[in-house]
Amino acid sequence: MAARTRMITRALSNLTHKPKWQALGNGLLDGIWADPYGNPVCNWASSFSTAAAVSQVEEPPSPTAEGISGSRLFGLVKEYEDYRRALYGGLTHKALLVDAVGTLVIPSQPMAQIYRQIGEKYGVEYSEAEILKRYRWAYEQPWGRSRLRYVNDGRPFWQHIVSSSTGCSDSQYFEELYNYYTTEKAWHLCDPDAEKVFQALRAAGVKLAIVSNFDTRLRPVLRALNCDHWFDAVAVSAEVEAEKPNPTIFLKACELLGVNPEDAVHVGDDRRNDIWGARDAGCDAWLWGSDVISFKEVAQRIGVEV
Repeated sequence: MAARTRMITRALSNLTHKPKWQALGNGLLDGIWADPYGNPVCNWASSFSTAAAVSQVEEPPSPTAEGISGSRLFGLVKEYEDYRRALYGGLTHKALLVDAVGTLVIPSQPMAQIYRQIGEKYGVEYSEAEILKRYRWAYEQPWGRSRLRYVNDGRPFWQHIVSSSTGCSDSQYFEELYNYYTTEKAWHLCDPDAEKVFQALRAAGVKLAIVSNFDTRLRPVLRALNCDHWFDAVAVSAEVEAEKPNPTIFLKACELLGVNPEDAVHVGDDRRNDIWGARDAGCDAWLWGSDVISFKEVAQRIGVEV
């Protein structure tokens, strides 16, 4: 059974471990590209970003992965999940790790729209298209002050992004914009059924954690949306001092939950940061919007009916 499990894991990995050029985001961020190694030109998954999803542009998968047909692979996946349920008393995993932006929550308005609306009274004259163009350029430049973009509250980084995007360095403008993204006006939940699903998972004994590349405003955002109490732990990059896909942040989440990495599954919408990063840490991983499209489906795959 162990050998069969390794075969299934390799087959699944082969379907997702072929980096190609990828387009990031929907709406205003369509057409932002990553290099062939998966390094994003613009990291949309941030507190000032607008994209709600990531779409990977790849060559169509071949009919087989290590000689396994699509229908056979589906059967092997089911067999693997049945095997895990047998191990854990009906559940495939003991813990669920969830990405924040793009999976749990998404921005309620386009970034460029908010930058311009708030900035008009501070003299910002750029159009939304120009703001977006400048934002993209600024975000793709190396951030030389630290190996991490999000250090503590992330203010130095975001001051640079805002002034570069709008041409406005007014400190009052920045503070109003920065604080806006800690409120419930700025965000909404991706899945309206999230609360009842997470309640069912916790009632079944599944531990829950957020794993996110974010600055220290993440906790206020979760409180503003009244969803912070859904989770047993929060691993945010600015506090852990490691950004996805670095496996350290996933290992920290597992440590906070008191589970082994192989007992956890991570759900996120970025193939490089969420899927590859989680697997490098030893966790299972499902791509939001592809492997799973709702938290109810996540729960069902784990073995919990909602």
